[in-house]
Amino acid sequence: MRLFGSAPVLALWRSIAEKENMATDAVGKKEVTRDLDHCDIPYYVSEFVEREVGTDYDSLRKLDDLIDKLSENKKQLEEQVLTVSSEVPKRIQNALKNAEDSKKSLNRLLEEEALLSDSIDSHLLKAQPWMEDLDVLISQIEEIERHLCYLKWISRIEELSDSIQQYLMTNNVPEAASTLECMAELDIKLKESSCSHLLAFVRSTVKFWHKILKDKLSSDFEEVLTQLRWPFVGPPQSQAFGLSAPANAPDVYNNLEMLFCQLLKLQTSDELLTKPKQLPEKYSLPSSPSIILPIQIMLNPLQKRFKYHFTGNKQTNVLNKPEWYLTQILMWIGNHAKFLDDKIQPILDKAGSSVNAGLEFSRGLVMLILEKLAADIPCLLYDDTLFCHLVDEVLLFERELYSVHGYLSSFPSCMHILSEESCFQRWLSVERKFALQKMDSMLSSEAAWISQYKDITDVDDMKVPDCAETFMTLLLVITERYKNLPTASRKLQFLGLQKELVDDFRIRLTQVMKEETRAPLGFRYCAILNAVNYIATVLADWADNVFFLQLQQAELEVHAESDAVSQLQLGQLASMESSVFDDMINLLERLKHDMLTRQVDHVFREVKDAAKLYKKERWLSLPSQAEQAVMSLSSTACPMLLTLRDRLLQLEQQLCLSLFKIFWQILAEKVDLYIYQEVIMANHFNEGGAAQLQFDMSRNLFPLFSHYCKRPENYFKHIKEACIILNLNIGSALLLKDVLQSASENETLNPNQPPATAALNELGVYKLSQKDVEILLNLRASWPNTGK
Repeated sequence: MRLFGSAPVLALWRSIAEKENMATDAVGKKEVTRDLDHCDIPYYVSEFVEREVGTDYDSLRKLDDLIDKLSENKKQLEEQVLTVSSEVPKRIQNALKNAEDSKKSLNRLLEEEALLSDSIDSHLLKAQPWMEDLDVLISQIEEIERHLCYLKWISRIEELSDSIQQYLMTNNVPEAASTLECMAELDIKLKESSCSHLLAFVRSTVKFWHKILKDKLSSDFEEVLTQLRWPFVGPPQSQAFGLSAPANAPDVYNNLEMLFCQLLKLQTSDELLTKPKQLPEKYSLPSSPSIILPIQIMLNPLQKRFKYHFTGNKQTNVLNKPEWYLTQILMWIGNHAKFLDDKIQPILDKAGSSVNAGLEFSRGLVMLILEKLAADIPCLLYDDTLFCHLVDEVLLFERELYSVHGYLSSFPSCMHILSEESCFQRWLSVERKFALQKMDSMLSSEAAWISQYKDITDVDDMKVPDCAETFMTLLLVITERYKNLPTASRKLQFLGLQKELVDDFRIRLTQVMKEETRAPLGFRYCAILNAVNYIATVLADWADNVFFLQLQQAELEVHAESDAVSQLQLGQLASMESSVFDDMINLLERLKHDMLTRQVDHVFREVKDAAKLYKKERWLSLPSQAEQAVMSLSSTACPMLLTLRDRLLQLEQQLCLSLFKIFWQILAEKVDLYIYQEVIMANHFNEGGAAQLQFDMSRNLFPLFSHYCKRPENYFKHIKEACIILNLNIGSALLLKDVLQSASENETLNPNQPPATAALNELGVYKLSQKDVEILLNLRASWPNTGK
């Protein structure tokens, strides 16, 4: 056994011996500190010995096995070191060799690159003259190709032109029209070309043949229209031919269809050559395609008639009669609608066109109206009567145009002319002026505060005075007048006008109300209150209307762009928690609340005055119920109850149902508290007094309100529960008093003892507190002597 065969083992043995001596001398174990900056072998050895041997002497027997194990580990580590030390030089040598080989390859490639670069430079130098000559040749070839392409285009145009000529010589107009359509498409393809002469040549050729074909087809088409007695200036039933069927009708309609289709083929070239008449940009008309050529020809005679009658110095062209030309256009649209639907629309469908004949015809006629309005409006802009009359007639025209003839809102319309800035601002000011005048007249009318449905009970639930109904009708009419405006910004300006009018009307109502404050139960005061309630109710209903919801969204977008409102308000608008009329509704609701409160206070003062004797009733000396043959109402209660009855009946007749409900509920709450505090809590009651109080309340006061609800006692909870306490029999009252006293003395009740709240609930007392019940029990005058 090699016990002391190596230095590590000797070190290990020394360490163990030292630890034994330290343990024997009871000096205690001293820790070997670790050097963190270096490989601290003593620390690791100390830790190893401590772990394997420790202070146990018997562990020394393990030393042989431990030394063998360490020796084996040492041998393995030495073998690994020898192996690594022998392999590393070989790898380094291989890496160095590879690096040398790479360096040689790189030098060889650099030499080859230099030779190749010299060769390329030399070749480029020699090829430079060839390249210059080749560039010249390529430029010449490209120029020749452009010339050739140019000539091909010219040849193609001339070929198409010759074809059109040949077709016309053989009277093959349909093919000529189709060929012209192809030529027009080529013109469109060349639109981005920089060859100005080629473009001019193509355009002039298209223009030349287009004029010839258009003149020929238009002449033939007009001849067919003449055979049909076009235009129809009278109603459908008076039309001489049109939809009727004479002997030659099939031939005429065949010619109509053929010529109509051929004119449709000229549409592309017509759009290239003819610029449609446009109104100034200030009218912001929506972009729309040109009227199709055959419809244009059909419109020509009507346009001539319109300009003859409604321009110049004709007697029919007067500023104060806009209804003449507006009605004329509507008549023409109506007179031709059936023919267009029955005869023209099938031709368009057969040709694969998406155009609606009736709408296209209407669009052409409406453009006459727009031009006429644009010319007339500046002449009457500052004459309120003429301007207002024009707006009224235009709105009536628009309504019929959309509702009867199906005109589309995406087309140009009269509302675009009225939306022009100067015209629109004038319209807005005129609307404001006439609305204010109307408000003055409606409030000064003798019937302003009388409901026109007062004699019809099932209609007059709201008891709306005539002025309020007329005002809301005015607002509704204004809405109908501006709802078809083309832009949301214009609609929002009108909405702002409506809000101004509502606020102005509210202020006027407030002024009239202040004149009536001395008689808050009078007819006019109640009529004002009904008016305020009606306006607030209608505005709340309008807030859910789709039209006003769209305006709310538009207003939200405007505020979001301008940062004019807080994020909270924006959130409320976006979530539909608020509406466009919220500010107005809140002001009206506040006014309604103030007026109702004034009425309630007035009636309540009268009730208090009438209840003075009832407060002084001798509750302590009244006979018991057994001593009376029949219970009767206290004489001192009669004035109070009569006052209540009369005022309730009066206001039920003068206030609408919803307002009266609020009124009597508030009044009942006040009367309940008053009698509880001033009558019950301020007196003592014997058995007869408590019974009389309960009879007065349950058989006389509560029934006054039974016409308005099923259980009126629920609105007099203080009185009802106080009567319950005061009329308890002696045994129940004593028991309840004990329970309340126990609850007061012991805040934490025993589980077996029922709480005071439960005891009160069993008696039907929910509103009164425990302290109030204790006071009521002490108001009972007769208690038996219990010896306590």
